[in-house]
Amino acid sequence: MEFEETQQLKLWWLYILLGIETIIVCSIIFLDKGGMSWQDLKDIYFLPIFSILLPYVIVFFVTKNRLTLKIDQHGITYHYWPFVRKKHISWATIKRAYLRKYDALSEYGGWGLRTRLWFKFNDKAYIFNDKILGLQLELDPKKVLFSTDRPDELALFLINLKRQYNITAIETDVRER
Repeated sequence: MEFEETQQLKLWWLYILLGIETIIVCSIIFLDKGGMSWQDLKDIYFLPIFSILLPYVIVFFVTKNRLTLKIDQHGITYHYWPFVRKKHISWATIKRAYLRKYDALSEYGGWGLRTRLWFKFNDKAYIFNDKILGLQLELDPKKVLFSTDRPDELALFLINLKRQYNITAIETDVRER
């Protein structure tokens, strides 16, 4: 019995911004005052070309990162590629696990791997969608929130997991913030 979910950031609008940035930089480099010659580009080691390509590489890695969340009777395993290695949290270390409503912007300041606003550094969130329900884990000094694309399936899975394996950390009611 296992629940597994993979989520990615869907930032399609970043490519639109990159297109605008490319048009602006290319027009400045190649059209301003007659443009740059091939020899000028060689003399400055093709730096303008790299300045055009670097944002594309950064956006590629940002959009290809993904969170894999796996829940079973042994605990919760998550992997946030390429930033966080695979981590396992056993049910013995979890004080409470429940679904709760959250607001990505007002509580955490956005999407992705975030810490809670207002200097609450022990409160992390992995938010990858614009849904309002997520799995909140309360560990001894820390809290971790995982967004989910399938909150109904996750709630049903947690109820079944609690009944079948008698895991006391799981609470089945949905909470406000």
